[in-house]
Amino acid sequence: MDVDIDFVDREIVLKLIDHIPAAIKRDGQLVKHNTGIYFQDIPYNPLTATASLDHHEAESRGYFKIDLLNVSAYTGVQDEQHLIRLMNTPPMWELMETKEICDSLFHINGHHDLVNLLKPRSIIELASVLSLIRPGRRHLVDQCAKFGFENIQTELWNRSNDSGYAFKKSHAIAYAHLIVVQLNLLCEQVST
Repeated sequence: MDVDIDFVDREIVLKLIDHIPAAIKRDGQLVKHNTGIYFQDIPYNPLTATASLDHHEAESRGYFKIDLLNVSAYTGVQDEQHLIRLMNTPPMWELMETKEICDSLFHINGHHDLVNLLKPRSIIELASVLSLIRPGRRHLVDQCAKFGFENIQTELWNRSNDSGYAFKKSHAIAYAHLIVVQLNLLCEQVST
């Protein structure tokens, strides 16, 4: 299981909670994980101030890592009600076809050609675009462009078919919502 929690500034939260930073093996060395933490009492290395187990090994032993992520796209969200309103307001989807706007949006920046080719008009279509950006699903782009989003959904989200890095459907949908929030924030800021 993978749990990610997004924050404008994760350091504020980390100062308020007892936790142990996760560790990850890189080039044969155990180093601090970029985002993972444990709320559990996991074996700890006081010299590195991190867990003494790689996060995969820790998971196999029953420890539960949570990733706290810095996501600056939330800058400008005033409170929970504002966030919900931004999430539930249908965006001006066609704005993503403008290179400058597309390049200012979370996770699709730098992928204007693909966004402009596929022209997403719903959360699931935008989530599909996010998945198609990843190497493990890139091979489905032509099929999607020819036959539409519906035609690729089964293969797009089939985890047993992984041929490289790919988004889980839940992550892609969550990030699609975030892009809608960010796009609606942009429109809100321009109109005021």
